[in-house]
Amino acid sequence: MFLKKIALAGAVSLMGSAGFAACSYENTTPIKSLSAGFEAWKAVTDAMAECGNFQAELDQEFRTKQPAAFEANPSLYQIGGVSNGTITPLLNAGTIRPLDDLVAKYGQNLSPNQLIRINGKIMAVAMMVNTQHLMYRSDVLADLGIDTPTTWDEVLAASAKIKEAGVMEYPLGATLKSGWNLAQDFNNMYAGFGGKFFNDDNTAAVNSEAGIKSLEMMKAMTEYTDPEVLVSDSTYVQQQFQQGKIALANLWASRAGAMNDEAESQVVGKVAMSAAPRAMDGGVPATTLWWDGIVIAKNISDEEADAAFRLAMEGLDSEMVKGANDAAIWLVEGYAPTEIAKGAIETATANPAPPAYPSTTQMGLLHSALGNELPAFFTGERSAEATLEAITEAYTTSAKEAGVLK
Repeated sequence: MFLKKIALAGAVSLMGSAGFAACSYENTTPIKSLSAGFEAWKAVTDAMAECGNFQAELDQEFRTKQPAAFEANPSLYQIGGVSNGTITPLLNAGTIRPLDDLVAKYGQNLSPNQLIRINGKIMAVAMMVNTQHLMYRSDVLADLGIDTPTTWDEVLAASAKIKEAGVMEYPLGATLKSGWNLAQDFNNMYAGFGGKFFNDDNTAAVNSEAGIKSLEMMKAMTEYTDPEVLVSDSTYVQQQFQQGKIALANLWASRAGAMNDEAESQVVGKVAMSAAPRAMDGGVPATTLWWDGIVIAKNISDEEADAAFRLAMEGLDSEMVKGANDAAIWLVEGYAPTEIAKGAIETATANPAPPAYPSTTQMGLLHSALGNELPAFFTGERSAEATLEAITEAYTTSAKEAGVLK
């Protein structure tokens, strides 16, 4: 419920605006951050950089680099960009610090929805909500008399019609890159089919009818995607849209603003947003709800932590939002929803609503097992049934090693 609440608060509320034209102070402590590289993080880190003595590393592989970087003593970075799906390894390793004192000192402009509490302590500050939802070429669908798809069956039917009309050879984009992305697309579809990830005893529950249906639907998608779809991540799909190569995709809301970037997009004003498609009648949109935000490393001095958090608050102010309003569904003061937020808002407010991605050790282990074992299904090496069995076995092994299962 928490993620649903912050999604609604961030996507629907109109907040007052006040801020500085540039940094309000000069930072004298060298600070480094490691985060994802999408537009919202560029906006936030650019705002931090105005204060001086700051270096941002924007890397889409941040999730694989952060655990070791933060475990170093001293930590290689003072600030980490995380989400509810990537914070868990840092929490488990104890490499990020509680922020309660720093929030009390510098967080006067933060809203309660931004404070991510774990076991009663503030461990992260959320800056935005994110979800994968449908983006589509409104002009292409209109020309062919296709209504906006609301289910995955309708997405496939629309893709078939576009392909048959000769408009595009591969009209559907998909973030099915082997590893994390492919696993997340399974999670989305599995949630859409009403799947339960775990049994009460923490054993994996994906070897189920919902699991089979999810794989079958995802395989059906590949009839209309680029043959290289197993290397297709969010940036790949974003560029496919921008270059006019695809007409439909379930893509992250944080990528929506790039569709209208005149410096790199050939389809400005032509990509519309709507709710994530449902996998079955009466089901939830086939997606999950996320937040992105900042954490502060534990293995640094208190002075560095103070400087890092103060700098982060400068990056998360209303002046930053004013200059990058369309880069995200911000939870930061000053955000004003626009048309490109429509898909995320419709997804978050759907009834029934999609689930929040679970920030648990079990989910992290299952996500890894999915990412490692799913490619064999899409290359034809394994059946759906054998793939789900392999995922269950891989999860069971890692869960026992982690002490989650006996």
